[in-house]
Amino acid sequence: MTQAQPNNPLHGVTLATIVEQLVEHYGWEELGRQIDIRCFNVDPSIASSLKFLRRTPWARERVESLYVYMLRRRGD
Repeated sequence: MTQAQPNNPLHGVTLATIVEQLVEHYGWEELGRQIDIRCFNVDPSIASSLKFLRRTPWARERVESLYVYMLRRRGD
């Protein structure tokens, strides 16, 4: 059984949604500056980013942290 997590901004949000919203907000170029990983800087795509982030925990943590930061700055 799942429980509501009202204080967790990542609860119920897919990794794909996180990457899409970050790209929409920052763009690939700025996202690559914020988090310097190859999948954001060289021929970036949602699919290649998801593949990398799903198997690289440290990179996923940085993406999730930037997403939470973005939400707080926007006031969501």
